[in-house]
Amino acid sequence: MPLETLLFFLPACFALNMAFGPNNLLSVTIGARHGLRTALLAASGRIVAFILMIAVAGLGMGALLLASEAAFTLVKLAGAAYLVWLGLRILRSDPAVAAGGPKIGDRGLRDLVRQEFLVAIGNPKAILIFTAFLPQFAAPDRYAADFLIVGTVFVILELVAIALYAYAGTHLSGLTRSARGLRWIQRVSGGTMIVFGALLAAARRPA
Repeated sequence: MPLETLLFFLPACFALNMAFGPNNLLSVTIGARHGLRTALLAASGRIVAFILMIAVAGLGMGALLLASEAAFTLVKLAGAAYLVWLGLRILRSDPAVAAGGPKIGDRGLRDLVRQEFLVAIGNPKAILIFTAFLPQFAAPDRYAADFLIVGTVFVILELVAIALYAYAGTHLSGLTRSARGLRWIQRVSGGTMIVFGALLAAARRPA
């Protein structure tokens, strides 16, 4: 891949990584409630989902998904339903229990990893990024190699974005030490998650 192409790709890609969405909201929320380390570990679920989706897009199956209105709608509605359910779960969780401290057991961590994975895999817009955006930076005569490069760079930049959002969340950790402060965080994050779900449900398949 030519250096000038890579230099053009980096800021454009990082802008996508930093865009505020459901997964980055999760990083903020988990960082606030459980700390930076847990937020980074939980985000491994998102990374696995994105790697799978990049592989699917690289094989051309992502384009087939976008071409099928039924498949796109199914993934979209499933993802939207999960976001709404997750938002309601956050709103209904007991702040008095969660305010006890940032420690979390293995089972709790697995739940967080699964949340990150399901939120990422249930968003067909991510397939659109991997199908319509990444291939623009892959030369036809070396498509596989270039697509691997841009896919790898995307994942690396996603890790940077995760760390930044999770770190931002840790600055809210003082609020999690009281049930009142945690309730405020839950209302904002849960309500925003529901809004994301509604927006996803209303999204149209790209023409």
